[in-house]
Amino acid sequence: MKKILLIIPIGFLACTSVFGQRQHVNTDSLSLISQISANQLKLAKLENTVNQVTREKQDATTTAQMSANSSSAAASNLTNAPADKKLSQDASNQAGDARSDAKKQRQKSAKLDKLNKDINDLKAIISDEQTKLNSYTGVNTPMPGTVQANVAPTDTTRRP
Repeated sequence: MKKILLIIPIGFLACTSVFGQRQHVNTDSLSLISQISANQLKLAKLENTVNQVTREKQDATTTAQMSANSSSAAASNLTNAPADKKLSQDASNQAGDARSDAKKQRQKSAKLDKLNKDINDLKAIISDEQTKLNSYTGVNTPMPGTVQANVAPTDTTRRP
C-alpha cells in the first residue's frame, strides 16, 4: 500500500512535467501561428492596394506627360513672340505645373516601389515564421495562403 502511495505522486510529477513541457512548445507554436496569421492579413491588405496604387501612378504619369506637352507648347508660343508678357507668364505657369506634376508622378512611383518591397519583405517574414513553426511541429504543413513545392516522399523501408 505504501508503494502505491509513493508511486502515485511520482507518476503525477512525471505526467505534469511531460505535459508542462509540451504546453511550452504549444505556446510557442501558437504564438508563431498568430504572428503568421497577422502577417498574412497585412500581406492581403497590401496586395489589395497594389491595383489602386498602380492606377494612381499611371494617372500621375499621364498628367505629368500632358503638363510637359502643355509647357512645351507654351514655350513654343513664347519663342514666336518673346516680348509678349502674357505669353511669358503663361509659359512660366505651364512650366511650374509641369514640375509639380512630375514631382507627384515620382512620388507615386516611389510609393508603388515601396509597396512592392513591403510585400516581398512580408512574404519573406511569413516564410521564415513558417519554417520555425515546422521545426516545432516536426511536420511540413503549409499555412493557408502559403505556397509550397511538391516534394516526392522518400522510401524509408529497409529491404534485404
